[in-house]
Order: sequence, then structure tokens, then C-alpha cells
Amino acid sequence: MPSKSPNPPTSPTVSTEPAALLRIQDVAADTGLTTRAIRYYEEIGLLEPAARSDGAYRLFDASDLERLRFIRSLRDDAGFSLAQIGQLLEDEAARERNRQRFRTTGDQAERRALIGDASARVDRQIATLEAKRARLDAMIEDARARRRHLDEHLANLDGGPDPHPGGHHTTGPRS
Repeated sequence: MPSKSPNPPTSPTVSTEPAALLRIQDVAADTGLTTRAIRYYEEIGLLEPAARSDGAYRLFDASDLERLRFIRSLRDDAGFSLAQIGQLLEDEAARERNRQRFRTTGDQAERRALIGDASARVDRQIATLEAKRARLDAMIEDARARRRHLDEHLANLDGGPDPHPGGHHTTGPRS
């Protein structure tokens, strides 16, 4: 069947077929999320399905799957709240809008304003990440303190000093 547009033999061919759209159950199975979570993400504005079927079923494309995987990673792997994820996604969308506008304008004042907006967004992201790092550092230090305490108990069992002198803890077997 002849091609719609003449392409040199070395050019990649672009499919004219529409991208595959998946129903919510398929998306849930693919991303490891529940259908309820996906609907909730839509409700709070983290996601907008690519389309709706004639029967009003949500239909998702590859970019929706990528976005859901990113949301899940931020939530599960990095421990971000949904509000923080929403802000990060909005900042990314604004960054793309600013980038497009920056490329199309020659107005220096507008370019400065776009850079100022982008800088403020990056500063907010840095602050969010630094706050998360500080919480994680505190959690790590707490865990290290618990480990040191357990090591003191082991040392006491081996004849070392009691980690709770004058306390109600016993070091020997109870009779």
C-alpha cells in the first residue's frame, strides 16, 4: 500500500494509526495502582484522562501511564504527599509553558518575568527537597541512636556497663 507522504528510504516512518487507549482496569494493572486511586488522582487534578469512550469510560494513553508511574514513584519511593506532587506537576507544566513562551518572544521584560517565575518555582522545589532531606536525616539519626542503644544492651550482656543504671531493667534471666 503506498505511503500518504513520500519519504526517502532512510527516513523513519511515522504511524498514522491512533495511539492505543486503555481503560482504567488495564491502566491499574499496568501501573500497580488501584482504579480507586486513579479516579482519585483525576478528582484532585493530578491526572486528566486522554479521552472518554462513548459509554463515558475513562481512556488513557501512554503519556497518562508515564504520569501515573511518576506520581506513584514520587509518592511511594520519595515519600511526597499528594499536595507536594500536585505542586511539582504544576511547576513542571508551568516550566514547559514558560519555555515555549520564552522561545517565541523577543520582549526582554517578558523574558525576565519568565525567568523570574521559573527561578521562584525551582527555589520552591529546592526548599521542598531540603525539608524532606532534613526529615530523613533526623529519621536516620533516630535509627542510629536506637542501634547504639541496642549495642549497649549487647555489651551489657557481655559484662559491660548497664545502659540503664538505676533503672528498672534487668540484665539477667528472670526467675
